[in-house]
Amino acid sequence: MSMSPTSRTLQLLRRQGYLAAVVERWIPQANLKADLFGIGDVLGVHPRDRTVLLVQCTSDGHVADRLKRIQARPELPRLLQAGVAVEVWGWSFRAGRWCLRRVALRVEDLQPVVLQAPPRRRRLRKGQRQRGLFDGAAGP
Repeated sequence: MSMSPTSRTLQLLRRQGYLAAVVERWIPQANLKADLFGIGDVLGVHPRDRTVLLVQCTSDGHVADRLKRIQARPELPRLLQAGVAVEVWGWSFRAGRWCLRRVALRVEDLQPVVLQAPPRRRRLRKGQRQRGLFDGAAGP
């Protein structure tokens, strides 16, 4: 029987000494699952290291999609500033064994989203030269 990415994540976190639990919940009326803060499936707390880790579990091919969705969540910066580590774990089966890709989200990685930008400059064709500041109204 194959294990889900969530089961694999729980197993690995517990082996590493984390107290780990699934924080994703099922909403039967909507027939969907809801992640904690819209971000993570598993919460891990490491008593010795005093770390809190929120993990989004998925297959390796969906890591980019999950990162994009999580980065759009308004809760993300506040969680990171509070010291909660947020990671996306992508599982894949390669060469006869399970491999993990871990991607961490950090406060310094959060980029502002450009909602509007000036139009791009027109590229010059071969042989054209850029008009100077003090050139006349008529160009070359």
